Amino acid sequence: MAQGTVQVTHTGTSRWRRRTGEYASLAAALEAAAEGDVLTIAAGTYRENLVIERAVTLRGPEGSAGSVRIAPVDGVPLTVRASAVVQDLLVEGQDSAAPALLVEEGTPELLDIRIVTRSAAGVEVRGGARPTVRRCTVDNPAGVGISVLDGGGGVFEECEVVAAGQSGVSVRGGAHPRLERCRVHHTAGAGLSVTGEQSALEAVGCEVYEVRGSGVQISARATAHLTDCDVHRTTSDGVTLDTDAVLTLADCRIHDIPENAVDLRSRSVLTMTRSTVRQFGRNGLSVWDPGTRVDANQCEIHDSTGDYPAVWVSDGATVVLESCRVHDVPDALFVLDRGSRADVVDSDITQVRNTAVSVSDGATAQLDDCRIRDAATGAWFRDHGSGGTLSACTIDGTQTGVIVTKGADPTIERCTVTSPAEAGFYVSAGGRGSFHGCRVTGSGGYGFHVIDGCRATLKKCRTERCARGGYEFADAGGDQAAGTGPLVEDCTSDESAHARPPAPEPVVQTAGQTSGLLGTIPGQRVTEQEPLVAASEPERPARSSEAVLGELDLLVGLDSVKREVRALTDMIEVGRRRQQAGLKAASARRHLVFTGSPGTGKTTVARLYGEILASLGVLEKGHLVEVSRVDLVGEHIGSTAIRTQEAFDKARGGVLFIDEAYALSPEDSGRDFGREAIDTLVKLMEDHREAVVVIVAGYTAEMERFLSVNPGVASRFSRTITFNDYGSEELLRIVEQQADEHEYRLAPGAAEALVEYFTAIPKGPAFGNGRTARQTFEAMVERHAGRVAQLAETSTDDLTLLYAEDLPELP
Repeated sequence: MAQGTVQVTHTGTSRWRRRTGEYASLAAALEAAAEGDVLTIAAGTYRENLVIERAVTLRGPEGSAGSVRIAPVDGVPLTVRASAVVQDLLVEGQDSAAPALLVEEGTPELLDIRIVTRSAAGVEVRGGARPTVRRCTVDNPAGVGISVLDGGGGVFEECEVVAAGQSGVSVRGGAHPRLERCRVHHTAGAGLSVTGEQSALEAVGCEVYEVRGSGVQISARATAHLTDCDVHRTTSDGVTLDTDAVLTLADCRIHDIPENAVDLRSRSVLTMTRSTVRQFGRNGLSVWDPGTRVDANQCEIHDSTGDYPAVWVSDGATVVLESCRVHDVPDALFVLDRGSRADVVDSDITQVRNTAVSVSDGATAQLDDCRIRDAATGAWFRDHGSGGTLSACTIDGTQTGVIVTKGADPTIERCTVTSPAEAGFYVSAGGRGSFHGCRVTGSGGYGFHVIDGCRATLKKCRTERCARGGYEFADAGGDQAAGTGPLVEDCTSDESAHARPPAPEPVVQTAGQTSGLLGTIPGQRVTEQEPLVAASEPERPARSSEAVLGELDLLVGLDSVKREVRALTDMIEVGRRRQQAGLKAASARRHLVFTGSPGTGKTTVARLYGEILASLGVLEKGHLVEVSRVDLVGEHIGSTAIRTQEAFDKARGGVLFIDEAYALSPEDSGRDFGREAIDTLVKLMEDHREAVVVIVAGYTAEMERFLSVNPGVASRFSRTITFNDYGSEELLRIVEQQADEHEYRLAPGAAEALVEYFTAIPKGPAFGNGRTARQTFEAMVERHAGRVAQLAETSTDDLTLLYAEDLPELP
């Protein structure tokens, strides 16, 4: 396109000046123009570096947008230093060290300008300039889209950054622009970047998306205010605040973010109102460090696509949620580290796959008038120093309403737990807690279940329709100190006038007892692994290896497992004898992999294996410590190694049994801390190879993957033992053993009916094998009790015989 001419229309009234004129170059036209003149540029390409220093109007021909092309070889194509009007131009730049359009002074209007460039910046505003930029587009794959710096400002209306090699909009050096209805996308840096003291950005009705980095980044004492904005489809965090940054979000939407939707650190402050966070891969809100704070009002956080808590508060940060909704997430609120705090008021937390509220490592959470519904665990206060208050909250449809463990000491007042599957309130492993005016209704297990002699306080509590009892207080064994146990005052249940604290003599559960309906102390199952404790059993004389192997032989089925264990035992015994004879003994690697479905006896065999090794002098104690991922993996950097070391130390002299070990190395691990647990464990196994035997267990396919992706672990396990599913006849034998142990008998035809039942029962991933057999027996006992209780007089046969009709319905 050839260069055209420039027509200048003069506005002056002096007769000494021409009314109009035509010039061959833009520079000449600008030189001749006076304040207020209009320069109409003919279509064409102009290889000039324009500098506008008067308040003129510079525009292309009407109706031919983009036909005027300003494209010099280098330098700044267009510089504005006055309150001019520039309209309908195409600006192209090639200088990587200079902007394509530079506004240095005045309050110019830039309208319908298209910038296609490979410059340091598409548009740069600096100093005292305050332009009004409307309907302009910037395509700059080499640098910043729009840069406002050194005290610059102005308003950008309906503008679009269609590509940027760095940030879409960059604000620094005390600048303070305003964006209205703008779109920023396809940037290689942050969509909006604001940094530096006194730097500020206001954005209204804007959209930031398709960003290779953070959508919005505020740092180093900068501030920003976003209203009715959308941030989505980034490759990193949606919004990032760092180092005393301040951000206000009002009526905004942050979604489709693969990492944290909002991440705050280093004393940053975020205020959110009526905003939505959804479809995020890590945390919806990730809040770190002392002085960092989030205040959210009438906000919604939902639909996580990852396996991380929706709200994460750590290292002394604070989060306040008021009238908010958190739902459809793996975990809702995790608060950890001393000094960290979460205040939640009049909010709803629903559809949570794991824990709604988790408080650990000395953190504090305060929930007032909140509603928690459809979660595995309502609230879990995990360890020493962790606490806070739950006041006037309702918890509905959980496995367990509130768990308190390991020295945590919250205050729970006027809270109601409705329809928990297992317990309303569960306190164990040294947990404490004060429960005032609380109520549990419709529990599938207990209302209040306090074990291990925990010193919880219950006042004016009430339980109703709890299947296994309103209150259960049980010690872990006979070694509890005097004066331990719950303090109970004015508590009632619909099954008795008043609840009573536990009797002075503790109840001891021996190894031979079973948990469940018929056990002396029913076991408390929770969705997450219970706190790490070594198995506590009464003292008993050490048995010989043959005696332990005899107990192994009595187990139903497991023929191949028994052969494997005997082979291992023979190797170790012969090796011991060879050493005593002064001969070399083969090095028998004792660490094992157990594969198979749940309920196939893996934990039982691990316990017996430890006892065998102790009887042979290979292990000092032979006790079993059972852990899973939740016991080993911490919530922040460094805590995982500490937890793994603690578990290893508890197992010293015995067996460390890691159930579902493959969970330490998920297929999509990302920044998961499970790898740290594996690395720590491998080192400990090497450094203390004689002190602990490690057994890893889980489903067969998952354990094969676990070993294949972790060669360091695989090299330390020489033998895999597979636990096959039980057949129908073997499940029948387990029921017969249970019946004999509890003085029941199977009536004629019941055994055949049981075989048919176990043959027909679905054998999917949730099938429990031996556990299913025991549950079936317990269900038969329940139905038997319901039948016999209606009889006016009963014989011994009535009280002991189980019939085919006592079988439960197939699941």
